Amino acid sequence: MILWILYDIENDRARTKVATACKQAGLHRVQYSCFLGEIEADMRDTLGLKIRALIDEDKDKVYLFAMNQTQLQQCQMLGQAFDKKLITDQIKILFL
Repeated sequence: MILWILYDIENDRARTKVATACKQAGLHRVQYSCFLGEIEADMRDTLGLKIRALIDEDKDKVYLFAMNQTQLQQCQMLGQAFDKKLITDQIKILFL
């Protein structure tokens, strides 16, 4: 499956740990607080549990959106949707 993770996390240390967890799960940063990539369902669940343990659930916001290739290609992205300095060829391939 394809997974988007978007977050707004107040604590710098927690935010860095969430970003690291996303990278370790094989996701790619597409904006400063947004990751995208292909991931297995069990890894998504594991990552969700890991992030839940890192954040302050009373203050922070984290969204995990799972979709398939067809749904991804139907997404509308406006303006400068991705930070061009951050995206990789692996991300570009997802949209082909």
